[in-house]
Parts: sequence; C-alpha cells; structure tokens
Amino acid sequence: MLWVKAFHVVFMVTWFAGLFYLPRLFVYHALAEDEIGKARFKVMERKLYYGIMTPGAIMTVALGLWLWLGYGIGGGWMHAKAVLVGVLIAYHIWCGALLADFEHDRNRHGHVFYRWFNEVPVVFLIAIVLLVELKPF
Repeated sequence: MLWVKAFHVVFMVTWFAGLFYLPRLFVYHALAEDEIGKARFKVMERKLYYGIMTPGAIMTVALGLWLWLGYGIGGGWMHAKAVLVGVLIAYHIWCGALLADFEHDRNRHGHVFYRWFNEVPVVFLIAIVLLVELKPF
C-alpha cells in the first residue's frame, strides 16, 4: 500500500502543477493581442489540460479511492477531504470549459479574473494537506 500512497502523492503533485499553471496561461492568453501568440497559448493550454492535468487528476482520484478502500479510512476529516476533492474536480472541469472558450475565441473574462481564479487551488491544497496531516476531527 505504500507504493499506492507514493504514487497518489506523485500524481497529486502533477495535477496541482497543472491547476496552478493553466490559469496562469489564461492570464497571459487574455492579455495576448497577436494571433501567433494566441495560437501558441491554445496549444500549450490544450497539451497541459489533456496531457498532464487530466491524467494526473484521474490517477490521483483512482489511487485515492484505492487507499480509502484499502485502508478503510474513516472519520470526519476524510469526509471533508472528499468534499474538497469533489469541488477541486469541479474546478478542473471549469478550467476545461474556459479552455474551450479560449479555443473557440469566445473568452469572456479579463486577465484580472484569471489572476484571482489562479488562487483557488492554493486554498484547496492547504486545506486538504492540513486535513490529511492533522486529522482534526
């Protein structure tokens, strides 16, 4: 089970790297004015979302479920973590919707929105790590 836990952490780090970087790309994409720059951002965003973030998310959740079922972990902290992971999955899907908007040149937000949007995963990372390490309830 330690191997499963180790790879759960590896894929979680991979997923979060994408969750931190994709909205940052959105900031710069929203500021881009030239077509070559916009096209470059579209490629980078698509490869990050589909090639790194989504596989990282799938493996994180799959290995997390394996750990949850394998260890029989329970308690309020675990339920709270599961809720936070669920919201994080929704955030991931929202990133995909924003990616589609950029891909079809119908972005509706400015760079300031994406700067704030970029901070959301930080809050979830802190909360989830604190729940796992401290098990407060």
